[in-house]
Amino acid sequence: MRTIGVGERRARLARRHLLLPADRTDDLPALAEALVALHSSDPATVYLSALARMRTPSLEAVATALYDDRSLVRHHAVRRTLWVTTPQTARLLHAAATRRLVGPERRRTAKLLAVNGVEDPEGWLDQAAATTVATLDEHGPLTARDLGRLVPDLRQEIVMAPGKPYSATVSAHTRVLLALGFEGRVLRGRPTGTWVNGAYRYAAAHAWVDGGVEPGPDVLTEREAARELALRWLQRFGPATTTDLQWWTGWTGALTRQALVDSGAVEVLVEGPGAGPAWVAPGDEEPVPEPDVPWVAVLPGLDPTTMGWKERGWYLPEPCAAVFDRMGNAGPTLWADGRVVGGWVQRRDGELRTRLLEEVPDAVRRALAERTEEVARWVGETRFTVRFPSPVSAALFAD
Repeated sequence: MRTIGVGERRARLARRHLLLPADRTDDLPALAEALVALHSSDPATVYLSALARMRTPSLEAVATALYDDRSLVRHHAVRRTLWVTTPQTARLLHAAATRRLVGPERRRTAKLLAVNGVEDPEGWLDQAAATTVATLDEHGPLTARDLGRLVPDLRQEIVMAPGKPYSATVSAHTRVLLALGFEGRVLRGRPTGTWVNGAYRYAAAHAWVDGGVEPGPDVLTEREAARELALRWLQRFGPATTTDLQWWTGWTGALTRQALVDSGAVEVLVEGPGAGPAWVAPGDEEPVPEPDVPWVAVLPGLDPTTMGWKERGWYLPEPCAAVFDRMGNAGPTLWADGRVVGGWVQRRDGELRTRLLEEVPDAVRRALAERTEEVARWVGETRFTVRFPSPVSAALFAD
């Protein structure tokens, strides 16, 4: 059985995730595909993850790909998370993961409607969804506020957690639009503000991108999609463990194991922290050489590389664990030669403050400082906060 050491795992990460200067690209669909998808829970992540891997970093180019060319789309997928990826991969993610969310989410909303006095929750949901999509077809992309004005049903009030100390009243549009997103009938379009704004306009999926994102169960079953997704993920993140894949996808253990078998995944052994069995894609057993020159990266919170594995010891030294919060969300990170060495944050005055958590050579310090200055130039006068601050980023912000 092939054995893969920590050095080679870090080399694969560097080369396949476009973190070496020679591998950077301005082809944004190809860039997203190199990571399967870009995290979009925090709007800033999409832009900063892309710019970190571009030869000619450009906020405008990312926006063009998202909202004009629509070669990238924003869609709910694995782990109920918003992602940005190509339409083709969005369809794959939808079939492999998002469809599973539809039934439970609809039942939860129907129960909430019933508790709040709606006599026929299922019929109400069908009507509200159909009217919402028809309104988007007629008017084009709209904000939630505009939809509420045009679709009266969306103004139905829902008391969340009635009787609890944390009870809150929301409008039904929050539940209806979420369900339509899970169904693949609605996508999130251009934000109402700048590139760091998370309030989006909503668009009918079939109008926003040719073919929409729901391939139909007769075209791509869950098992077929899971096989293809597991294969693509291993090609970009392998070697990885069964635990890593299940965590990344949010699948059940049974579906994860079935997808690995169906994909033809090849078992290997990995060394270092978390040593033991792991998987690579078929045909990916050949050694990958380590980079010829040292490299650094300054990555945003929730970057796909930082969030790619659950078992992180081979790239996350113990002193650097504080770049993750208690829920497993990564804050902004500093990287050197395939491992996390520190964190960073933007302060209120716009300064990018960094903190090294591991000793590094002076040359690495200088390289990280230069790269941080580049990030500051990309961001310019824009101010943003980290959606899921880690202990490190929170401390730097407060200092």
